[in-house]
Amino acid sequence: MDTEAQHQERDRSSRPHESTSEGQEGRSRSSLSLGGIAEQVPGGRITLGALLCMVLLLAFGVFVMQPFQIPSSSMRPTLNVGYRVLVNKLAYRFGARPERGDVVVFDGSGYFGDADYVKRVVGVGGDHVVCCDRQGRIAVNGRAVDERSLLYRGDTPSEVPFDIEVPDGTLFLLGDHRADSRDSRDYLGAPGGGFVPVDQVIGKAQWVAWPAGHWSSPSREDLYARVPAAGGAHG
Repeated sequence: MDTEAQHQERDRSSRPHESTSEGQEGRSRSSLSLGGIAEQVPGGRITLGALLCMVLLLAFGVFVMQPFQIPSSSMRPTLNVGYRVLVNKLAYRFGARPERGDVVVFDGSGYFGDADYVKRVVGVGGDHVVCCDRQGRIAVNGRAVDERSLLYRGDTPSEVPFDIEVPDGTLFLLGDHRADSRDSRDYLGAPGGGFVPVDQVIGKAQWVAWPAGHWSSPSREDLYARVPAAGGAHG
């Protein structure tokens, strides 16, 4: 019995050594494999590291945050020509939706033109948007919105009157430089009525990244904070 017990103890104690040995061999094989890849890349580990960083940055730009250069003056004074904004491509994922006051970048194909555009959300699905009231302001769901802090100097909210209902799942979009912006107003009589489907939105213009010293968010949800929900009480 004693002899059998000793054999069993020796058997049990031998297994960790085997396991440790196998783990060391696995780690060695992994290291050799990475080292082999690095040796095959010109420049070795430094070049491999740089390539990996480039891949990560590319993936970040494709799926998370993408820079966008402002191509026109339609969003002045908020965004001037040549400004660069960081577009948050995850802002409207996982159930989130664009809000009034957000500045968004969207694909205008089939709606505005075959290009990407940047505009401000003035109406969301179900909203009743009118211009202009007796004081010359845009009203959303019966609530006047004071846009003077947004608009380009000398502009009015709109020289073209309109009275529209925004279809569900779409957005009514305007530029801040109303006198120099082709936006939802220009397509009211066209197919689609100037309303852009939410799924055409690439992302939210989250931050002004350039020029230096202008780091800020172009969105102004606060201006629309008192607008009632579509179908709600009008004030």
